Amino acid sequence: MFEKQKRIPDPEVIVDMMPLPRDLASIKAERDQMVTDVITGASDKFLVIVGPCSAHEQAPVLDYVERLGRLNEKVKDKLVLVPRIYTNKPRTKGVGYKGMFSQPDPTKAEDILKGIFAIRELNIKSIEASGLAAADEMLYPANIHYVEDLLSYIAVGARSSENQLHRLVSSGVDVPVGIKNPMSGSLLVLLNSIYAAQSPQVFKLNGWQVKTDGNPLAHAILRGAVDSYGNDIPNFHYETVMQLAEGYAHAGLQNPAVIIDANHSNSGKQFRQQIRICEEVMQNRNYDADFKKIVKGFMIESFIEEGCQKEDIIYGKSITDPCLGWEDTERLLLDIADKV
Repeated sequence: MFEKQKRIPDPEVIVDMMPLPRDLASIKAERDQMVTDVITGASDKFLVIVGPCSAHEQAPVLDYVERLGRLNEKVKDKLVLVPRIYTNKPRTKGVGYKGMFSQPDPTKAEDILKGIFAIRELNIKSIEASGLAAADEMLYPANIHYVEDLLSYIAVGARSSENQLHRLVSSGVDVPVGIKNPMSGSLLVLLNSIYAAQSPQVFKLNGWQVKTDGNPLAHAILRGAVDSYGNDIPNFHYETVMQLAEGYAHAGLQNPAVIIDANHSNSGKQFRQQIRICEEVMQNRNYDADFKKIVKGFMIESFIEEGCQKEDIIYGKSITDPCLGWEDTERLLLDIADKV
């Protein structure tokens, strides 16, 4: 039985109540184009989507993105930095902290309406503080229009990449959408998801029949896989990337691009392994021109303090998966920039 608790206004109403100021909208449009140019190959800069596993509290997230904005001044000739501000969190067992969208205060019960306003406020303040527009995960496709005007990059998670609605909604998004390989690691499923997202579609969304033109900026994210025994299987290595490149060519997809997720099953959630993984990928980019052409960037999980905690008692420390600390993050980004 469903118990109706609170009426949630349509996205257009919420956006009108808390719009992105015009000066920040122009910054966001510029960042959109920079990310797009990396995916299409119009720019040879390297994309790095970096930030906490989950954005659970405004103050430390803004602190983090301000640092990222200052670092951007040092690396902007080589890197396109996108803050990872993830406000929706998938849960393997369906319970636990589900992100700021559902719980604007992780210590209190769900309040989705309050959460929508909280994440709009966070993203607006983030652009203002750093000059960078963020990435978030499209966990719930029907909710994307509450935040789409604020984001320069949208990800579809491993648990969602086989879902038909995620694929269809991705086909109508106007910014790059990175689709992760499914938990099984199947490259065929991943390529089918990208094909669907790049294709025109007609479907029902939020009470409307909608039509899309397809999103040519939909692309692959390799995040590792999990076998039937729960063991992690990395897939960031040279051989897998080149197999995916062949699959792109065979499928005739537009704008072949791969983002390497340095955490999750590629690192076994051993957060410091992200440094080693990035180093290996950069070495392979320098070794093989075809590898370099298709590998366009990284996803890196990072926060102010390294590791994670079970309760929000340490400022700037993840309450979900463990993250690199800021000092290691800064060194890593400078090193990546040197090797682009």
